[in-house]
Amino acid sequence: MAAIIAVALLFGWFSIRWQIGNMLGSLTQPNAPNAAAIADFAYGLSPNDPMTNWLRASIFKEDFTNDGAALSVASFEDMVRNAPHDHRAWVELARGLEQAEQFERSEKAFRRAVELAPNYSYSHWHLANFYLRRGRETEAINEFRVAAETSSEYREQVLSIAWEYFDKDPKRLEELTGSKPEVRAGLAKFYAAKELAPESLRVWNSLTPEEKQAHQDIARIVTQALYEKRYFRSAASFVHQLAIEPQAKIGEVQNGGFESPILEEAQKVYFNWKIVKLDKVEAKPDQFKKREGGRSLRISFNGFTGIEIKNVWQVVAVESSKRYRLRFWVRTENLKSAGTPLIEVVNANDDKIIATSAAFPTETNEWSEIKLEFSTPANAEGILLRLDRAYCGDACPIVGTVWIDDVKLES
Repeated sequence: MAAIIAVALLFGWFSIRWQIGNMLGSLTQPNAPNAAAIADFAYGLSPNDPMTNWLRASIFKEDFTNDGAALSVASFEDMVRNAPHDHRAWVELARGLEQAEQFERSEKAFRRAVELAPNYSYSHWHLANFYLRRGRETEAINEFRVAAETSSEYREQVLSIAWEYFDKDPKRLEELTGSKPEVRAGLAKFYAAKELAPESLRVWNSLTPEEKQAHQDIARIVTQALYEKRYFRSAASFVHQLAIEPQAKIGEVQNGGFESPILEEAQKVYFNWKIVKLDKVEAKPDQFKKREGGRSLRISFNGFTGIEIKNVWQVVAVESSKRYRLRFWVRTENLKSAGTPLIEVVNANDDKIIATSAAFPTETNEWSEIKLEFSTPANAEGILLRLDRAYCGDACPIVGTVWIDDVKLES
């Protein structure tokens, strides 16, 4: 019985020592205060634990003397000896060997890590960077390609490094990415973030309909990025393909007859009407008075005195440097003001007004068509159609009702 108790106590003591050493090795950062003292203490408790050896090696690695490099490599070798099948341990050894300028041994350690975990991007990523630092471009590209194909986390890093390394050459970058759909979709996202809208759309369109459907989450991110960066033509193509706004097309007003619901400004919509709530102004579809179809848009004013209205608007993707004609129909009822509503055409790329329609007629008038011709500037990818008013002073009241219907853009 005494022997059993002694063995149990001895086992418990060594087990506790190992657990404490492992915990300290795992939780202590190499750059933490007193890290060296903690590493020595942890190593004394558990000299054969991979984590205590990793901590000591990482601390020695920061000592840029010859002794520091040698001690770091020795500790990494102890770590590998105690965890021979852990690919991460081999990567750490390889990095230590590279810092010690033992490049041949470093490559062998990196390759051993890849052999142990051929389907893990971590080892391929580090081997690729090693080859790139050694100027071995072809081998680096092969390893980067594997890392990009097996991990979305490393994919963006691979694309960023390759983009700079290849002097921002899309052709070279796309040679690296290969043809796997998840990588191509990631590349479309990368191009959108770099404000390369044509390249983003081109890569996206290289996917099959099934592949596009499988990567709609990426396409939505791309769409948002392109829209926010004001690449409206490419964004319109994305929302059309994704069926987010299937009617969105370049050079066409969506829901020009106001037959479909209109969302508030805060709701997610790209190329459709939006309404901003204003005090003493109400804008909503009207099914009782319309020029054609089932509805029109009614805007009622109840003593509004603001200088600007701008409560109804839509972005339309357009071609640059092109002639367009905007047509719409207006009806008024008891409309009174020295500054009645009108429609503005604004360059959505720089917020400058391109053209302004005639002010709507006062009093009561049946449906009449208003036409407005304009040319889009060279920098315009989209125009903003919005309701505003003619200027009539800082406190100019407006009362009455306006109906708008059948808004069309022609080229």
